[in-house]
Amino acid sequence: MTRIKRGYIARRRRAKIRLFASSFRGAHSRLTRTIIQQKIRALVSSHRDRDRQKRDFRRLWITRINAVIRENGVSYSYSRFIHNLYKRQLLLNRKILAQIAILNRNCLYMISNEII
Repeated sequence: MTRIKRGYIARRRRAKIRLFASSFRGAHSRLTRTIIQQKIRALVSSHRDRDRQKRDFRRLWITRINAVIRENGVSYSYSRFIHNLYKRQLLLNRKILAQIAILNRNCLYMISNEII
């Protein structure tokens, strides 16, 4: 039986996968099977780390706010500050509060003194 030449579809699929892995090192950018494995791994990592990034930024904002609040008054803490914000119905999220804490501490001191 004669050999059948395959079409271009599989080659096109592999070329598309290679474009994704063009920045990988070594066999991870050259061999089709390892490219596919690395692609799956990269996509899993990026999906997982998008959630982790949100978590990490929230932790960073909370730490910054807490540090500035504790400088102001010894007995005042982050949890009390957030609780008082909610009681006063001030809608400021942690990202904005952290930016205020870094760029303009006096403004955050004024906010905390107002809500106490």
